Amino acid sequence: MTARAAVILAAGRGTRMKSPIPKILHRVGGRTLLDCVIDTVLETGCERVVVVVGTHSPEVRRLVEARLSAGAVAVQDPPLGTGHAVLAAAPALADFDGDVMVVHGDCPLLQPEDLDPLFSLRAAGTDLALLGFRPADALLYGRILTGPGGEVLRIAEPRDASQEELAVRDCYAGMLCADRARLFGWLSRVTNANAKGEYYLTDAVAIAASEGGRVRAHYAPESAVMGADTPAQLAQAEAFFQQRRRTHFLSEGVVMPAPDTVHFSWDTRIEAGVQVEPYVVFAPGVSIATGAVIRAFSHLEGAKVGPGALIGPYARLRPGADIGEEVHIGNFVEVKKVRLDRGAKANHLSYLGDGTVGAGANIGAGTIFCNYDGFDKYETHVGPGAFIGSNTAIVAPRSIGAGAMTGSGSVIVRDVPDDALAVARGEQSNKAGWAATFRARKSAEKAARKGKAGP
Repeated sequence: MTARAAVILAAGRGTRMKSPIPKILHRVGGRTLLDCVIDTVLETGCERVVVVVGTHSPEVRRLVEARLSAGAVAVQDPPLGTGHAVLAAAPALADFDGDVMVVHGDCPLLQPEDLDPLFSLRAAGTDLALLGFRPADALLYGRILTGPGGEVLRIAEPRDASQEELAVRDCYAGMLCADRARLFGWLSRVTNANAKGEYYLTDAVAIAASEGGRVRAHYAPESAVMGADTPAQLAQAEAFFQQRRRTHFLSEGVVMPAPDTVHFSWDTRIEAGVQVEPYVVFAPGVSIATGAVIRAFSHLEGAKVGPGALIGPYARLRPGADIGEEVHIGNFVEVKKVRLDRGAKANHLSYLGDGTVGAGANIGAGTIFCNYDGFDKYETHVGPGAFIGSNTAIVAPRSIGAGAMTGSGSVIVRDVPDDALAVARGEQSNKAGWAATFRARKSAEKAARKGKAGP
């Protein structure tokens, strides 16, 4: 098979996003737009990926270097159009022999099956393969103009197109594939003689066709090539992504009575037989095992939920939460970096941060793992079968032994041995009649103040 490489265009300023965050770093499904596209081109079998960035967005460069390598970065400076941007990647691919696919970095819904046909066209003898689509509104897109045999002659940019050309419904999605040497050769002959004074990538199409090259197009769904240039388009892309994920999980046997209210991330993993109630959010890094129930209004991130567990309603699982088989995490319980073993329960109003809870342990309402002193985090370990009374504060680092109990309202500052009862609260004293005397005095003071104020 011919070697494959990709050039991802990510040098635009994204001014229409009106955000201090570079457009390409906004997220869909919890993943940056650029990461989404890198994932897709890697899945098509590209062994080399070069990302063209601008000097105005060092954050984008850092992402590329961390995700791929420093050698995967090409800088376009100054920005002189899409054709100029692709040429900026030429030095990084000077030693590459194979097909190069050009992809826009702001198309988070692209899938490998949308791009693979470009390589297939190349393998079938096409010199330059284009990705096209047929949008509902073609106003802003370049038109694909073809000859009698269906081969592409050129792309007409909307600012330079005639009325007859604007009537064409086949549009160019901004992505193409060709042999590396021929692609950069065509681009080296592109000029900026157009309404915007830029070097258009699309002009390489007319140059290739005029030299006798075979140019053909594959058409993808409009949603697949959707860019995200504005907050509205970003929201639209998110909506398409969520619908795709909901459809996937329903087809895989996940029960959701109100799927349109459930929000997924790009890496959410849910096994068949899981039930997800309305208004649940899965942030990145969540896996749910079969038989678990995620009740309404829960938020999960970086968490693992075991078979048959019950989560929520109104529960929050933060990164490092490891919920074992048949564990119950109830309403207004927050878990962060804690493993709970089989059958443990924390049903109400608690914070469990940093530590472990043994099998069958019961965490009473209002329990707090006091894990942070303002500088460092410390762990709490609750043994199997332990019973933590309501409103217990455990000041870490502490260990509560197997089968041990704590009295309600205790502040635990020492370890508790197995099967012991720990009670740590002040002794109660009752002052007879104090409350009645207090109320009478305060009522008299209030009446006096009102009398001085007058009518």
